[in-house]
Amino acid sequence: MSIKIYNTLTRQKEEFEPINKPDVSFYVCGPTVYDYFHIGNARVFIVFDVIRRYLEYRGYKVTYVQNFTDIDDKVIQKANELGILSAEVAEKFIEAYYEDASALRIKNARIHPRATEHINPIIELIQQLYSKDTAYYIEGDILFDTSKFAEYGKLSQQKQEDLMAGARVEVDEKKRNPLDFVLWKAAKPGEPSWESPWGRGRPGWHIECSAMAMCYLGETIDIHAGGPDLVFPHHENEVAQSEAATGRPFVKYWMHAGYLNINEEKMSKSLGNVLNIRELVNKYNPLDLRFFMLSSHYRNPLNFSEELLHSVASGRERLQTMFGNLISALEKSEEFPYGNPENSLEEKLKEAQKDFIEAMDDDFNTAEALGALFSLTREINAYLQNESLNSELLTSVRDYLLEINDVLDIIDPDQQTELEDRIKDAIAKREEARRNKDFATADAIRDELKEEGIILEDTPQGVRWRFSKS
Repeated sequence: MSIKIYNTLTRQKEEFEPINKPDVSFYVCGPTVYDYFHIGNARVFIVFDVIRRYLEYRGYKVTYVQNFTDIDDKVIQKANELGILSAEVAEKFIEAYYEDASALRIKNARIHPRATEHINPIIELIQQLYSKDTAYYIEGDILFDTSKFAEYGKLSQQKQEDLMAGARVEVDEKKRNPLDFVLWKAAKPGEPSWESPWGRGRPGWHIECSAMAMCYLGETIDIHAGGPDLVFPHHENEVAQSEAATGRPFVKYWMHAGYLNINEEKMSKSLGNVLNIRELVNKYNPLDLRFFMLSSHYRNPLNFSEELLHSVASGRERLQTMFGNLISALEKSEEFPYGNPENSLEEKLKEAQKDFIEAMDDDFNTAEALGALFSLTREINAYLQNESLNSELLTSVRDYLLEINDVLDIIDPDQQTELEDRIKDAIAKREEARRNKDFATADAIRDELKEEGIILEDTPQGVRWRFSKS
């Protein structure tokens, strides 16, 4: 079986054939670090984290690069508001990114380059364009001449004349063409700047990503990914400047996540509905947020609301409960001949393994992959009601779940120990209440545990607990 990827450039699914198999070069546009990243960013970072993990699961060696835009108008504006240096603003929110990304189980990229640490490669790339007459100088700025790149518009699949008529482009009388964009901005008083052949200044946004991607991954890379809002103009401009400079294709597979709306409305500052992740991970279980992002195909639009999150979270909790149930049962299971023909769990495990790979190979369909996992969960729950449990089979199931969780990372394997400690503590409090004839408190403790799917059984040998059959 082979992986198929929907390529934004061609608007169709294509068989994945990396340039230097098994190596995969993978670049994802990271945050502009002037604030905490928001829930729309989180969808992008989670989706491509899972895709990176799945490629590694399938045996590829992935060089994953995700940048920080640490010099930008927004960073400078925030610095001015706070009365501190731009570098201090960037450092504060880069540190915040790592904290919040970690809460969401987003793995660090192999390389997290910062624009300010790559000024020389950026200048060198601009010099290439300038020497080829695809860039021009005006009043200290260097601009890219889009009329010199005949294929401009191929990623967004729009003609230049249509883009000029319909796109919201910055009005600048200095431009030869309304679609031209800045590669190097002349220094302004009080702003960070660097020396260049054209005088002091700072890089434009688009050139940063091309320079950093090529610096670590080469002139042609396998996958370049980001949010849907980046197709035009950011990624379109990356294509133009990169290919104009090298004369080679810049990216083989372009990937973009779908839009995320809030309560059926587009997320925007004007509507006041931008949700930043720092607030959300403090309010909700970060694993529920991660699971929510994977509950729909990454290219589909996704609507976020508290009600939808709670609904989806109950599904993740079923997986978490099943895993805890499995680990507890494994400790009590026995060794007896493996391969019981009446055991459907063994066959369901093989089926789930096949279905998971088929779903993920089909353009990383996490929704279908989760469906396969829930089907297996039902079979596991049914099997665990048997009096005799095969330790070898349960070990195989556990190992498979951990393997899949290395890709999805939606189950907390460490939660079981914490849960057992909490249950033992609750049982001890209940026993004390019963000794004190405080039966109302004892019953309340039992009912609270039952709400969580944990059943207490009073036996002559003492209190035992188990997960419910649901």
